[in-house]
Amino acid sequence: MAYWLFKSEPNTWSFDDQLAKGDEGEGWDGVRNHQAGNNMKAMEVNELGFFYHSVIEKQIVGIVRISKKWHLDPTDPTGRFGMVSVSAVKRVGKPVTLTEIKNEPLLKTFALVRQSRLSVVPVTIDEWKLLLNMSNTVL
Repeated sequence: MAYWLFKSEPNTWSFDDQLAKGDEGEGWDGVRNHQAGNNMKAMEVNELGFFYHSVIEKQIVGIVRISKKWHLDPTDPTGRFGMVSVSAVKRVGKPVTLTEIKNEPLLKTFALVRQSRLSVVPVTIDEWKLLLNMSNTVL
């Protein structure tokens, strides 16, 4: 099983919005970066990811599950880009800020830190466990 992190601006699509979609979930559309797109192509149904509020908050706020594998993104008129669908699992016990992540030596190679512009990044199993611990979250 692989793990992921999805970034979203909370004023555009927040974790509350994601929770409101229930088990139905929502397509993670609008991604136009090829590397982020390739990350989504690698995802399997039921893999888990962190939901990260970017820009204003800069913090991990929730856990999502991949509910549908990569498929074409209907918002892309060129037909070149795709998306996965995700559904909310739960809020984290305590949000983990970008500052906390950057101050943790064990996360110095975390893709969120190294590739800060990507909207979808992989999370290693060790990073996943550490971030769950930092967020006081039990699955």
